[in-house]
Amino acid sequence: MLHSLLLSLVVLAPPAPPATRVEPVTETLHGEAVVDNYRWLEKLESESEEVKTWTTAQLEYTAAVLGGLPCRKALEERLASLMTVGSVSAPVTRGTRYFYTERKGTANQPMLLMRESHNGEPFTLLDVSALDAKGLYSLDWWYPNKSGSHIAFGLSYAGSEMTTLHVLSVDDTQWLSDEIPGKISFGGWTPDGTGFLYSQLERPEDAYSRTVRFHTLGRHHRTDSVLSRQTIPSRIPFANLSDDGRWILMGLTDGWARNDLSVIDVAEWRRSGELAPVAIADGLNGRFTPAVVAGDTAYVLTTFESPNGRLLAIDLTNPNREGWKTLIKERPDAVLTGVDHARGRLIVEYEKDATTRMEQFRFDGTPLGEVKLPGLGTAAIATNEDRTEAFISYTSFNEPTSVYRIDLADGERTLWARPDVPVDPSTVEVHQEFCTSKDGTRIPMFIVHRSGLARNGANPTLVYGYGGFNASMTPSFNPARFAWFEQGGVYVQVTLRGGGEYGEAWHQAGMLGNKQNVFDDLYAATEHLIKAGYTAPANLAVLGGSNGGLLTGVAATQRPDLYAAVVSAVPLLDMLRYQNFLMARFWVPEYGSAEDAAQFKWLRAYSPYHNVKPGTKFPAVLFTAGENDSRVHPLHARKMAALMQAVAGNDLSEDPILLWVDREAGHGQGKPLAARVKEAADLYSFLFWQTGICE
Repeated sequence: MLHSLLLSLVVLAPPAPPATRVEPVTETLHGEAVVDNYRWLEKLESESEEVKTWTTAQLEYTAAVLGGLPCRKALEERLASLMTVGSVSAPVTRGTRYFYTERKGTANQPMLLMRESHNGEPFTLLDVSALDAKGLYSLDWWYPNKSGSHIAFGLSYAGSEMTTLHVLSVDDTQWLSDEIPGKISFGGWTPDGTGFLYSQLERPEDAYSRTVRFHTLGRHHRTDSVLSRQTIPSRIPFANLSDDGRWILMGLTDGWARNDLSVIDVAEWRRSGELAPVAIADGLNGRFTPAVVAGDTAYVLTTFESPNGRLLAIDLTNPNREGWKTLIKERPDAVLTGVDHARGRLIVEYEKDATTRMEQFRFDGTPLGEVKLPGLGTAAIATNEDRTEAFISYTSFNEPTSVYRIDLADGERTLWARPDVPVDPSTVEVHQEFCTSKDGTRIPMFIVHRSGLARNGANPTLVYGYGGFNASMTPSFNPARFAWFEQGGVYVQVTLRGGGEYGEAWHQAGMLGNKQNVFDDLYAATEHLIKAGYTAPANLAVLGGSNGGLLTGVAATQRPDLYAAVVSAVPLLDMLRYQNFLMARFWVPEYGSAEDAAQFKWLRAYSPYHNVKPGTKFPAVLFTAGENDSRVHPLHARKMAALMQAVAGNDLSEDPILLWVDREAGHGQGKPLAARVKEAADLYSFLFWQTGICE
């Protein structure tokens, strides 16, 4: 009893946060004077010894607070056992070869494996964990050529996402001399496997210098042909080579709502030596996503005049808009999200109420029926144009990601791979509920908890949301959540506007000047949980990362009364200056920019850093960032933590403002297992403490 009391005293009286130097900088934006006391924290540690020293003090403070929690040690041990659950990807087939990735046990990163038949013995092609003692290298992507003789793959280090392209010879597992740096994205192999299309940052230090190039194996990348070059920061060039090598479909994105698209006849380019792109879609208000090219026909998914998506068949020899054919019409009840092709058929993926559906069609649009999935969850399919054999990966909140082998001709499905899990997924139940947002919009949410849980009005509840960039938040299995469920915790995933779950109209209702809708949707869902008897504000936490970190940062400042705890991971928080750092100009079409007078008004209205009111009793907050983040600069978390620590009306011994900056990580991708376990232990011990599990 005395021991428990002493441990509780550690929780109640942690050290005080370190002091932060104030150095006001004032600038006038569209007639308003804006004061920033912590602009000096906008530097990276490599640029400022003072920032490095300050960050070290913050890390020591956070470690002292979280490390002193009585549940911390046991929780980390439980999470370690849960998170050693392996993972396996659906295989990509090339000829007789099956390529896939798998992570087992305590391995830090997945291995790239191959089988010579679908049930053959696995052979290791690449063990990324062996490249570095800390497991900091990550395999960002990999693409076998048509014959399966070579694989192009991308590696990055310590979460930087600055991917370097390499090429592996499959037969002898040797790396070729071809090595291309510059945050590479892959665009497709030539049919004979002698070259490929890719995009690259021409100057790695400049996020807006992307080019599209063609590489021939064995030649130095400095000699590669340039097909397209970025000239406007928010417009990203892209290109894909058709499987038969005849066509290049290329274009420029303009945010997440629209892009241009054009086509290059490769034979004509080779003959004349001149690039002559022919426009398919230019200046139209919609996305145009090439999905399949078969002969002279491109099958293009578009939101133009169809916010839920439709599939066009476009003759590439004459791609004028007058000749476009709508092969699959827009549906009012589902969103068309993807198209794949197998022998003689198109496999079309839909999203309905944030879950996956699949159907088959002939190339002339004739329906061939539904592809049966294991349940309501998230699924993806891996196909090959020369066979009806395919592989479906499927997951839900209570099913680990499993891979099924299916014959699309007869629908026969068998389990190909599923990781063993140290929990019984059937002990949790999942259901979907709906609430009404401030403007009357119907907002769905998935609610997950231990079977038979009583609605006692005080269940620890974690709400997760994102709401942006047309990204859909669909069901997924996370073994770490079972540590939460085992303690009676409720997990809620809210389908917020700004995402893609209900099409482009849903996306646009949560972007630019409509961004407040996203926050209102979150508050409506939270209030629904309280009214429905699941929980109360004293037991509520909200979690989000990146754009979701902005969401939770806004929640902490707009509705501090609703939550006991807020986690704002790798967040955007200073929305008046975000566009000046790293690759953030890409996001101006989504958020707007304070450089524009009209856009300044709506950004100023919700920017978390500019809406911290001194003396407010905020929830306990945990900010996280990655020192190597190439997307969101750690300045956001640093400045916000410093400001809130200085002016919050909180008793910081009970409701602290904490900052954790991972010095060996970026935006979150590619972290080794050990780092992910520690990160999860920090997160859940904080949540356990603040929602009443760990008193």
